[in-house]
This record gives sequence, structure tokens and C-alpha cells, in this order.
Amino acid sequence: MMSATDQVLAIPLWINGHAYLTMAPAFFDVRDARSGEVRRRTPLCGASEALAAAGSAQAALADWAARTVAERAALLLVLADALAGYGEHFAALISEETGKDAGSAAAEVEAALALLRGLDAATDSRGGSGAARAVVAIVSDDSAPLLGPLRHAVPALLAGATVVVKPSPKAPSAAFALAELTAESAFPAGVFNVLHGDLKAIEGLCVASQVSRLCFSGDSALGARVAEVAIRYDKPFVD
Repeated sequence: MMSATDQVLAIPLWINGHAYLTMAPAFFDVRDARSGEVRRRTPLCGASEALAAAGSAQAALADWAARTVAERAALLLVLADALAGYGEHFAALISEETGKDAGSAAAEVEAALALLRGLDAATDSRGGSGAARAVVAIVSDDSAPLLGPLRHAVPALLAGATVVVKPSPKAPSAAFALAELTAESAFPAGVFNVLHGDLKAIEGLCVASQVSRLCFSGDSALGARVAEVAIRYDKPFVD
């Protein structure tokens, strides 16, 4: 697991069940929201990395969709238990990269655990965005770097979809650390993928034929901009 005290390094992508390194043309400096110190670097990826992530999700789709809802829910429970074991670590990452106080960061982790455990009333086995047996791309801002992506990912995964999460370049670590935990929790490779970047990465997901819909979680103004990209590429959009 990454720690908040690691030296400055580039955050890998997570594709096909493992960390995926790429020579991105540019990087975004991830700063400690309180001190301003550069902690990590987010690779600003484009179409080729988006295609790799979408292809990984597509390759895993048939097996994942063939499982029962109960089987998929059981793996989400295993992931919840793993996340609970690293709760303080995740809260520290969230606090460092967003500036949230310790209590707010811990509350985000608890809300994420409730989603994974099926305790949130908004979560059901249908995948409210019509996600069953599809590859779903999820874009999130930095307001809730752990909970935001999971609001779309959990119902999608329960419904039999596979996902590509594109977190904010400002706060990428929680999504990547969660991806690491999916491997520890026996998720099949390719079910949960993480792509880093900004507009070019989002455009790459919209171009990828494997992606059935683009979802967004976060600020409404930014969501409107993401929706414009999806509309431009004729990709169904859900916020």
C-alpha cells in the first residue's frame, strides 16, 4: 500500500488487475493541501491508456456478468472488510490531498464502507444507471475521492458491469489504493480499473467503443463540462 510519507512518485494506473506504468506526456503535481508540498505526480494519460483500460474491462465483462448478484455482493463485502482494515490510511490520503479535516475524511471512509456493505439505501442490485453487462466509465472530482467513484461503481458492479474509474488528478491516491485492495480481495482482473488524466483521458473513454456510458460524481459545474464531452462523442452520460 502507498503511504502518505512516500517520496514523490508517479501514481500508476490500475489495469487488468495490476499496477500499470506508462510514459505519459505530462504529469500533474499532487500537493499536500495543507503544506503545499508535492507528494505525488499524476500521469495525464490519453486515448491509448483509455483504450487499454476499457479493453481490460471488456475482457473481464463476460465472466463478471455471469456471476450471481450474491456472488458479486460477497466480493464487495470482502473489499469492505479490507478497506476497514486500512481505514486510517485512506482517511489520511483523503485529508492530505483534499484538505478535509480528520473527522470529515474518516466520515467519507465510513460512508464508502456503508456503500460496499449494501447499507446505503441508494445502492441496489439493478445498477441505477442501466449498467448491467456493460463497461462503465466513472469520472470523479476531488470533493470525495473515495466515496464519489463508489457511488456509481457499487451499483454498477452489483449489476454485472465492469468499471474504469478516472479520479481527479488532484486526488488520485484513494482510487488507486482501493484498486490495490480489489486484488487483495480476489476480484477478477479487469473488473475494476483506474485511469489517470484530465480532458484527454475523458475524451479517450468517450472514444473507446467498449465503454457503454460515462458517469460523473462531484461538482455540478464540472459535471456539466464532462457532459459536454460525452455529448460531443455521442456517449450516454449519467450524473
